[in-house]
Parts: sequence; structure tokens; C-alpha cells
Amino acid sequence: MHYTNLGNTGLKVSRICLGCMSYGVPERGPHPWSLDEEKSRPFIKRSLELGINFFDTANVYSDGTSEEIVGRALRDFAKRDDYVLATKVHGRMRPGPNGRGLSRKAVMTEIDHSLSRLGTDYVDLYQIHRWDNETPIEETLEALHDVVKAGKARYLGASSMYSWQFAKALYLADLNGWTRFVSMQNHYNLIYREEEREMMPLCVDQGIGVIPWSPLARGRLARPWNEKTNRIETDEFGKSLYNEPSDPKIVERAQQLATKCGVPMAQISLAWMLSKPFVTSPIVGATKMSHLDDAVAALEIKLSPDEIKSLEEPYLPHPVLGFS
Repeated sequence: MHYTNLGNTGLKVSRICLGCMSYGVPERGPHPWSLDEEKSRPFIKRSLELGINFFDTANVYSDGTSEEIVGRALRDFAKRDDYVLATKVHGRMRPGPNGRGLSRKAVMTEIDHSLSRLGTDYVDLYQIHRWDNETPIEETLEALHDVVKAGKARYLGASSMYSWQFAKALYLADLNGWTRFVSMQNHYNLIYREEEREMMPLCVDQGIGVIPWSPLARGRLARPWNEKTNRIETDEFGKSLYNEPSDPKIVERAQQLATKCGVPMAQISLAWMLSKPFVTSPIVGATKMSHLDDAVAALEIKLSPDEIKSLEEPYLPHPVLGFS
């Protein structure tokens, strides 16, 4: 395993982050492909054995059961000081007008609930899952700062938003002496590269760690375009993301290069992402052990400039997606 600093912090994270959205009680969320606790635990244990020390979940994943499952497994398989645990706040967790969002009330309530489910005194990285248009960002930033000062989170991160929003948040944190975001978890992969226009340069300029979600485009970059899986057929959110004419062409290029190199498509797609100097640690989901093996193996694949050019060549601009 390779390790790197998360942005300009001193925190060392593995170059692969295990995304834990797939671990949770299937009946408690919109993801029927989720693995229950018995099926989830071997993936967390194997990740640790492979040297992965970075784990990402969220309060909304399977109605909090992802946090519960991940928390119990990490407590059983590792020492708390040896792994980096990340979770998120924003989505709806209960009925009523204050059951979601980034108000001070929501932030203070949800950090305590997350810590309880995770069975820990603190999270290493506390992230806002999306931008909240109904709450002044100043209110959110000060509440997050207080979470850090209370020792409930070590670092703060953000996820999918417009670059101007992220720049505003960084500016206001600096202006007021609040804890600033150190990471950006954004939508980025070989068939969705709109983040290269503004967000990635902003992150480089500000020393922000980039931990992209869906680096394999929810599995589409791991298999031929027309090959169906249970997740592809039931993932309503995923169906809204990848519908541009260039998408199948790019997947075909990845398939051709994978065949040429004699490796699975997932390794080629992840190797492309890992070749980008602004990417810190892609968030990889795993519901088969081969998913973990492919992710780690991708660290050793070095694509040539011509191979990267061939993969990127068919790309056409996409509508901006993934912020809601």
C-alpha cells in the first residue's frame, strides 16, 4: 500500500479509501445491493490487511446502519489510532423540519448520533455531504469549528458543490479564524471529468486533498457497457449520471486497454485516476473481494502518456451532475 498526506495536513492516508455505502441493512435504505453485517465484515478486515487505513461512510447510508456496522468492525479488527475514519452530515435522518441540513442544530445533533453509532469518541474527518441552500454557510462553518474544538472531529471536509461555493467557504473560514476544509469529496471519473474545469485547480491552489466518489462510475468502468448488474439496474441515482454519447466509447477504450495489458478494466480505470497528481485517494466500494484486489493492484500500473490520451480522447462535456 502507498500512503500520502491528505491535502496540506500531516494526516497520512492510504491511496485507496474504502467507501462504505455498500455496507448496511438493505431494508433500511434505497440500496438493495447493500451487504448486511455478516457479509460486510470480511471486506473491512481484508482492507486493513491490504494496508488500507482510510474508511468513508455517512450518517444517511442505510439509515445509519452503515456507521454501526463499520464502527463495530473497525473496533474488532484494528486499534483506533491506526485508521482514519470519515463520515458525513447533511441528508435527512428523521422526519420534521430539522431532520436534515447543515444548521447548527443539525450539525451538533448529527455528530453526536454518528459518534454513538460508530462507537468512537471522534471521527478523523467530518464532511458536509452537500451544500445547504437553506442555511448560511457562516452558521455551518462556525458549528463545524466548534465540533473540532470539542474534540469530536480532527479535520473537516466538503463534498460535491460548485467551485465558487467551496472558495467562499474557505475564504470565510480564514476570515473568521474557523477550521477550514482540508478535503473535497467530489464526483470524478474517466467518464465524468467536469471537475477538471474549476474544482481541481482550486484544490491544487488551496492545498486541498481530493478524494473522488464513484471513481469507477458506479461500476460502469469495471465492465463492458452493455453488461448489467443488480446495482446498475436498481441504482436510480446512478441512472441519472451516465447518459452521454461519449460514455460507452470511453468504456470501450478502457476495455481495449485492459485486454491489451491483460488486467481487469477496473485496474485501468483506477490507474488513470491515480495518475492525476491532484487526486489523493479515490473512494472505492467493494462487494466482491476482487474489487479490493483490483484497487490495490491499480497502484502499481503506470499508464503511458499515449495510453492516457487514448482513454481521454472520446470525452465530451457533460451536464454538471452530482451536487444534489
